[in-house]
Amino acid sequence: GDILDDYLRTNGVWILTRNKQFYKTNNEEECAEKCEAERNFTCRAFLFTRKKLQCLTLAENAKMTVMFTSTDAVLYEKRIYLMQCKRGIGMDYRGTEAKTRRGIPCQKWAEKIPHKPNYTPEKHPNAGLEENYCRNPDADESGPWCYTTDPSTRFDYCAIPECEDQCMQCNGEDYHGEVPRTESGLECQRWDAQEPHMHEYTVKHYPEKDLKMNYCRNPDGELRPWCFTTNPNKRWEYCNIPRCSTPPPVSGPDSQCLSGKGEDYRGRTAITKSGNACQHWNTQFPHKHGWIPDRYPCKGLEENYCRNPDGEKKPWCYTTNSSVRWEYCTIPPCDRTEQGIAGMNNVPVQVTLTEECYQGNGQSYRGTTSITASGKKCQAWNSMFPHRHIKTPDRFPDA
Repeated sequence: GDILDDYLRTNGVWILTRNKQFYKTNNEEECAEKCEAERNFTCRAFLFTRKKLQCLTLAENAKMTVMFTSTDAVLYEKRIYLMQCKRGIGMDYRGTEAKTRRGIPCQKWAEKIPHKPNYTPEKHPNAGLEENYCRNPDADESGPWCYTTDPSTRFDYCAIPECEDQCMQCNGEDYHGEVPRTESGLECQRWDAQEPHMHEYTVKHYPEKDLKMNYCRNPDGELRPWCFTTNPNKRWEYCNIPRCSTPPPVSGPDSQCLSGKGEDYRGRTAITKSGNACQHWNTQFPHKHGWIPDRYPCKGLEENYCRNPDGEKKPWCYTTNSSVRWEYCTIPPCDRTEQGIAGMNNVPVQVTLTEECYQGNGQSYRGTTSITASGKKCQAWNSMFPHRHIKTPDRFPDA
C-alpha cells in the first residue's frame, strides 16, 4: 500500500517542536520516507510545504505540542503514535499512557531512581522507550507495563484497552475497523470533508480517535459507532458493527482516585462538590437523562457513584436536588509522587492517598464520603446543628 496510509493528514496546520530535521524533497511520499529513516530521534510526524518543497521530520505530534494555522503546510502524523489501544500483547503500542493499572505514575525508562531498569532506550532502541510511557519491550503476555515511581513496587502492568477491528466492545469507542456504510446502507462521508455536512469531528480536534477515510467511528461516546452520510437529507446514522463474542478485557483494579479527566474512576463517592447527594443512574427522578446503565455497560454507572461517561473535565453526577440537575464531584487525585525540589536529586516523595474503603470496623477510615447509606448528608463533626454531640475534633484529635 501507499506509505502515506500509515499517517493521518491535516491540511493547513503547523506544530511547534523541539526536535526536527529539514530536508528537501519533491513530494509527501519522499518526506514520509525521510521520517521512516530518521535516526536523530523517533519520528512521529512530518510537515511538508508544497511551495518550498520543504520537509520537516518531527519528534512530536499534535497531541504533544502546540498547533496553529499555516496555509501552505500539511501535517502527517503516524497513526501508531495516535492510537490509545493495543493489538494483541501490545508490543507495537506507542500511546502515551504513563500510569499503571493501579494509578501509580511510571518511572522514565532512561532513569535509575527509584528502580534500576533492565530495559533502557540504549539497550532497546526500537522498543519505543520514550519518556515514561507504558511499553512491552520483552513481549510480556500480560501486555504493556512500566517501572513505577513507587520504591516498593518495581513494575506493574498498564490498563491499555484492546483495539477492535472486526467487532466492537462496549460502545465501540475503540473500534478501528473499516466499515464505510450506515445501518441503512448509506455511504459515509469522509471525516476530513465538510460536504454535504459541516462538522467539528476532524483529526485536528480528535487526533486520538482514528478518524480515517470514511470509516464508522465513535469519537463522542455515542451508543455505538456512526458516521455522517453522503446523503444531504440525512446528517448522520449509526453503523451496523457486530458485537464481539468475548467480554471486554479486564483492565485491572478500578481506579479509586482521579487521573486525567477521571473517565476510569470507579470509586464510591456519591456526593457533589457542593454537598448534594447523587441521583442513582438507573432512575429518572428527579432528573430524566440518557445515561442508562444498560445502554453504557462499560461506563461504571453503578448505584449513584460519581462518574465521567461523556468526557467532561472530571467526574460528576445528577443530583437528588430537583433545582440542580448535575454537578461535578470532588475526587482525590492519583498523583502519589512529587518530584523532589532542587538538591534532592529528584527522589520521589511518597504522598498519602486517602482510600474510599474501610477494613474491619472502619476505625482507620480516612476517606471523603460524607453521605449516609440512605442518602442523607452528614453533619460536620465540629457543628452542633441540628444535632448536639460530644464526638468533636477537640475531644478526639486522632480520629
